[in-house]
Formats: sequence, structure tokens, C-alpha cells
Amino acid sequence: MDFSTLIQVLDSTLRLATPLLLACLAGLFSERSGIFDIGLEAKMLISAFFSAAFAYTTGSVWLGLLAGIAASMVFAFIHGLASITFRGNQLISGVALNFLASGMTVLIAQSWFSQGGRTPSLIGGARFEGLELPFAIGPTDAAAAGRPLSQMLAEAGPLQLFYSELISGHSILVYIALAAVPATWWILFRTRFGLRLRAVGENPAAVDTAGISVVGLRYAAIGIVGILCGLAGAYLATGLQAGFVKDMTAGRGYIALAALIFAKWRPWHALGACMLFGLLQALALRTDVVEALFPFKMPVQLLDSMPYILTVVILAGFVGKAIPPRAGGQPYVKER
Repeated sequence: MDFSTLIQVLDSTLRLATPLLLACLAGLFSERSGIFDIGLEAKMLISAFFSAAFAYTTGSVWLGLLAGIAASMVFAFIHGLASITFRGNQLISGVALNFLASGMTVLIAQSWFSQGGRTPSLIGGARFEGLELPFAIGPTDAAAAGRPLSQMLAEAGPLQLFYSELISGHSILVYIALAAVPATWWILFRTRFGLRLRAVGENPAAVDTAGISVVGLRYAAIGIVGILCGLAGAYLATGLQAGFVKDMTAGRGYIALAALIFAKWRPWHALGACMLFGLLQALALRTDVVEALFPFKMPVQLLDSMPYILTVVILAGFVGKAIPPRAGGQPYVKER
């Protein structure tokens, strides 16, 4: 495998890992506050549909993004209402939202667009385009030079190729997802809000005794979950793909939860875990690379299932003992 092929695989890895990373960070905020959210899948799916639907209808991907975030936040606060206010079972609430989103998106899409539960393809301003960073070789430079872009990249040095192909050319949501990792670390471990949020996930009674609202902090975490899952779903429909199709999240919410456990609820480790899952998905799309690495032919079906197999392995506990926040999954009842 040459350097150019490696860069292409890593480029696909970054693109495919972006929705996983956003959802994983969303789960990190939720579970650090003591709320187990298995409904990440639902929020991503509902956001993917509404972002694609509004982007197609209005012709603006930014209005689609806002619609996707709004839809995700509605689902997030439904989960918060069930698990925080009414102290219901958090796992059942999340599963119910997953089923609701799966059926609702297809039903509304069929009623709205009459295309078998999908939206029309997005073009032009209804999609997030790649950003060409300064000093990167891109389509603009190729057009100005009157030469094919592939030829210019082939003649570029390794550092220029790395910068132009891997660092540059992604949509803005990819860069937001990467920036969200240090931002999450800073919020959780360097701010008063983060300290209180982590304390709520460990000992909500002590936080309540200090005169801080446990309910308010948990709803704040739920709000952050809605925003991050909204970004993840919108990226799936308007950045990674060009429209919404039925169940397009394809279990990414569950994979994000597995990555969160693998990362032991730490932001930087979450980045590495999501990149690992993204790499497996990227290799499933490049069977030629896999065949070059292994002396035997690996079935495509096995490659496609590798992220889910790794999810099962992680959830089965074979990667070491991961201790979740002590108050996770437990509704808080204020003592009188």
C-alpha cells in the first residue's frame, strides 16, 4: 500500500468517524451527569431527516442544520422529561425513542416527498461542501493551472499531499467535531460547570446538599446531547451523504456508546476509539487495501460487520474493566 492510498483510507476514516465522535461526546456529557442515553440513535436519525428535508425545501444547508438540531433537542428533552422529571427507566425511554424515530422519519418522509421514505437528493447549497484550506491543492488551483487535480496531487510531496488530501477538503462539521474534543475536555475538567456535572454523575445528593440544582445540571447535559446529536445527524444527511434514507444511522448510536465505554468516559480516548471504528468502516469500503494487507480474500460481508463485531466485544467487557459514573442510570429523588 503506497502513501497515497494510505492517505485516502485515513481521509475516509476521518469522514466516517465524525458522526460517531459527535454522538460519543454527546453520550459522554449525558452519562457524566448520571443519565444513560441509549437513544443517541434516535436523535441522530430524527436530525438526519429534518436537516435533509429542510435543506431540500429551502435550498439552504444552514437552515437544514438548524432544523436537525431543533428536532434532536426535542427528542433529547423528551428523554429528559421521562428520565429526570418523571424518574422513569432511562434505558426503556431511550429504546422507545429509537423505535419512534425509526418509524416517524419514514412515515413523514413518505407523506412529505412520496419517495419511499426518503428525501430527494441534495445538490448545490443544500449540502455541506468541503472547505479548501489555505496553501492546499484543490479544485480551484487545478482549474487555475489548467491541469487535472489528480496529476497535481501525484506530483506533490508527502507533506503537501498529507495536508491537501487529509487535513483540507472536509466540511465544516468535520472540523467542528474535532474541535469539540478539546472543548469537551476543557468544559468537563477545567470549568466549574464541568466539575458540578461530574459530581452529579457520582454523588447527586452531595451536589444537592451544596445548594446546586441536580435537575438543572442534568437538563443542561441533555441540551448539550441534543446539539451534538443534531450535528451528527445533519452531517450524515447533508455532509457524508446527499439526502435521507430509511435508518441511515445504521446503528451508529450504539457504536458510539461502545466507543464511549472503550474510552472509559474520557474525551481524548473517545477520539481514538471513534477513529478505530471509522477505520474499520473505511476498510470495508476498500477491499483492495484489505486484500493487499492479508494473504487471503476476506468476505465483504465480514468487513461490513467488523464495527458491529467490535461493538459486541467491547460491550461484553473484553477490553478491560470500565467503571461508569456511580450514579448513572439512577433517578435522583430529593430528600425532604
